Amino acid sequence: MDGQKKAAFTAVVGRPSVGKSTLVNRLCGEKVAIVSPVPQTTRNAIRGIVNREAGQIVFVDTPGRHKSEKKFNRKLLSVSDRSMEEADLILYVLDASRPPAGEEEAIAARILPLADRLVAGVNKIDAPGADFEEALTFLRDKIPALKRERIFQVSALKNRGLGELLDCLFHLAPWGEPFYPADFYTDQGVQFRIAEIIREKAVARLREELPHSIYVDVADMEFRDGPSGDTGDGAPAGEYRGAPPRRRLWVRAFIAVERESQKGMVVGKGGQTIKAIRQAARKDLDRIFDWKIELDLRVKTARDWRHNDTLLKRLIER
Repeated sequence: MDGQKKAAFTAVVGRPSVGKSTLVNRLCGEKVAIVSPVPQTTRNAIRGIVNREAGQIVFVDTPGRHKSEKKFNRKLLSVSDRSMEEADLILYVLDASRPPAGEEEAIAARILPLADRLVAGVNKIDAPGADFEEALTFLRDKIPALKRERIFQVSALKNRGLGELLDCLFHLAPWGEPFYPADFYTDQGVQFRIAEIIREKAVARLREELPHSIYVDVADMEFRDGPSGDTGDGAPAGEYRGAPPRRRLWVRAFIAVERESQKGMVVGKGGQTIKAIRQAARKDLDRIFDWKIELDLRVKTARDWRHNDTLLKRLIER
């Protein structure tokens, strides 16, 4: 197969807060997925791309699999299920510092029929109380078809064991042409990435009050200085290295809450909370994009939005 490349979509699955997003960011070498200690921060199938001489792996970071009958959670589970069914490979991430429990058993049962496409990464191996042997015993018991050489000890935080994990995925990947150009590390559009960064900063400051009660709506974007460009949600602008430089992108975005009474929590005393969210978001966005972001950030009420099927479809299935 001289001269041929490997190419695979790899779905990244696991319980909430096992470190899937941090792992994807590490593997891709760039900030692809937002990160938060709040469970189920990831709401979409986030794609991060790793390019090597051997080929290309596209990681699909999926929402944490959590047992709940709420409509919002069922939507998140459907994103994870669809990603697994469509992927060439599956990376199952476990947390070495947390004993396997009922949710872990449910995940193992769900991916048991997919064991031929499965690789496991036992993450947080450097954390206090980490027990790799317990995770290994669990995997051997629940997914006996998973070979030992496909189970890896990793630390996404400390960047340990990721090379061996990536080597295994490339080895298992089918032969094929790359899905994306070699300078891409994600295919997310500008509007989506801006909304996600704002949401990450909001969740970090509102985690005790309403982390799951908010979403971010980017209402308008406009280049105020320099040449204009296509910045639609599906546009491949700015998310790849070497994007043409632009000077200033003005963005108006809204942090949406479910109740009118929640708006004050987002704004904060004297506007301090929303100011801190805006400043933190701009700092990250200025690093991600090749232009300076001017962010007009506001708050609005979207009553009971988690029960709005049309809105959920737009937010989660985009």
